[in-house]
Amino acid sequence: MAQYKYAIKSFDKEHMARVAGRALPISTKYCVEVCNFIRNKWVGDAKKILNEVIQKKRAVPLRRFNKDIGHKKSIGPGRYPIKVSKEIITLLDGVEANAQFKGLNTADLMISHICANRSAKQWHYGRQTRRVMKRTDVEIVVEERKKEDKKEKRAKEVIKK
Repeated sequence: MAQYKYAIKSFDKEHMARVAGRALPISTKYCVEVCNFIRNKWVGDAKKILNEVIQKKRAVPLRRFNKDIGHKKSIGPGRYPIKVSKEIITLLDGVEANAQFKGLNTADLMISHICANRSAKQWHYGRQTRRVMKRTDVEIVVEERKKEDKKEKRAKEVIKK
């Protein structure tokens, strides 16, 4: 099997873990929006947010692909991409398992890199008029970082002043 090439170049093997989903049957446009929504969040928080999206309690704000999209309360144009959220939760579970195998603390994992790209196109065969399937490649890289309490941050800011 060929080696998968990741978009991230600065990968630290000791403090990072990664996973790639190839040719997932999800919309690339919604996947880009979900990736932008959960980037730089803790893995546990991202899973919680995506579960709320699946239950239609929180909408994903559409910043790029938002033409003719209805507005949601306090975020502007938004939707509930359920299928994309389920696939990304599966990938987050996988990257968490990879990090645990490496010996990283799974409570301190932050999504440092997540991106979605178009995958190879396939046809729905057996139809009189062929249709192209939706396919997306997603890669996720998490980094182990220490969570700082708000009190500690304020104390550090006071000391700096």
